[in-house]
Amino acid sequence: MTQKSLLVVESPSKARTIEQYLDGEYEVIACVGHVKDLPSKELGVDIENDFTMTLTVLPDRKQFIQELQRKSKNAARVLIATDPDREGEAIA
Repeated sequence: MTQKSLLVVESPSKARTIEQYLDGEYEVIACVGHVKDLPSKELGVDIENDFTMTLTVLPDRKQFIQELQRKSKNAARVLIATDPDREGEAIA
């Protein structure tokens, strides 16, 4: 069996539409919004380390992250096809 490539998009409707155009060599999954955010109880930016952002996994998205990790291990490659905006960048 040939490994499929995993394609990650933002919405379930996009996933269904894109999957119709692909030849079965891809599995398309939707992340349904961002999966990480700035922490609510801290600044979320490491001032001492070139202002690097500190992101935490949103509690209600942990199951999706686990699914993504599991599917990524079995994928030929992982492609991120989010929108070219701030939200899409945060997802990627």
